[in-house]
Amino acid sequence: MFNVYIAGLLWVAGAVALGAGIAFLVRRIGLDEGRPDNNEAAGQVFTIVGGLQAVLVSFVLISLFDGVTQAGEGASTESHSLVAMAWAADALPEPARSEVLGLARDYTDTVIEREWPQLQREQEVDGPGWTQLDELRAAIAGARIDTGDEWEAGRKAEAQTQLVAVYEEREARVAESTDRGLGPVVWFVLGLGSFITVVLSNLFGGTKLMTHMILVTTLAGMIMLLLFAIYQLQNPFGEDAKLGPEAFELARERLG
Repeated sequence: MFNVYIAGLLWVAGAVALGAGIAFLVRRIGLDEGRPDNNEAAGQVFTIVGGLQAVLVSFVLISLFDGVTQAGEGASTESHSLVAMAWAADALPEPARSEVLGLARDYTDTVIEREWPQLQREQEVDGPGWTQLDELRAAIAGARIDTGDEWEAGRKAEAQTQLVAVYEEREARVAESTDRGLGPVVWFVLGLGSFITVVLSNLFGGTKLMTHMILVTTLAGMIMLLLFAIYQLQNPFGEDAKLGPEAFELARERLG
């Protein structure tokens, strides 16, 4: 976690240094004549460009926050469906009952101990997860029940329904792990738009050099801080997003 804070400070420090350098060069090398008279026109352009940049950054941040929320809800649904499936299978005869419970426990162990670290490190998810779900499907489908017992038939159907929900949420989670992050075009627009916004702030005149540098560096640092947040939130399962396997740990406790 401290590495994240250090990295964020380095990002902001770099932007502040760049903004200060641009502001200093503009004031020392550029012409000050007529710049204060252009404040109104420069303000109109800056308002439009800065507003568009703010809308874009806000949209990206909101979409990433929503992605983290959806990933958390999906993990909760997956774990809850797994527990519901095991509880429904508790009404099945042996050996299906014990086999389903054992496979459900193995699946939670696989997600917590193997798959979640891979998700956090942005690695491809592998392991026996899919195989364990296939074995669960076969165990439930192969359970022999009394055709006249509506209770057992209903619990078997419920177990199969909950297993389908586990399949769907797992597929979404794995797909999210392989299709994460922003595209290069979005990053290009974010980067270039941020640079243009900082440069346009140097068109204003009338302030002293130090005051002007403080204004420009503050703007550059704030923009870079938002870009850093976007970069860190690209992976909804990363440590910085604070999305852990707590839902599966709770499911493991419920499964005994």
